Amino acid sequence: EVRLVESGGGLVQPGASLRLSCETSGFTFGIVDMCWLRQAPGKGPEWVAVIEDGDTFYEDSVKGRFNIYKDRSKKTLYLQMNSLKPEDTAVYYCARGDPTEALFNTALWGQGTQVTVSS
Repeated sequence: EVRLVESGGGLVQPGASLRLSCETSGFTFGIVDMCWLRQAPGKGPEWVAVIEDGDTFYEDSVKGRFNIYKDRSKKTLYLQMNSLKPEDTAVYYCARGDPTEALFNTALWGQGTQVTVSS
């Protein structure tokens, strides 16, 4: 059974940092492309970051602030988020595959973790 379990969200002030984790099981984590998506209230999901064959790509609004990486020994995907802004407030999901596939298939997502950035 494939499982993706996110954690690490919370309520933080602007400028703070958070690290999201996504513990995985049930598939070969080391070779699968993985991504982070987010969905803000009243909006559709958008991609945030993807790791493909070791290469990383970021949505423009998070470039230079967020970092996606894998710990293959722990089968865990991470998203380090720095300099958080109120507009980063959303439910964050990790997902298998690249965003072009994952955005349209919620079966590839975990259950999500809430990130709220507010003063």
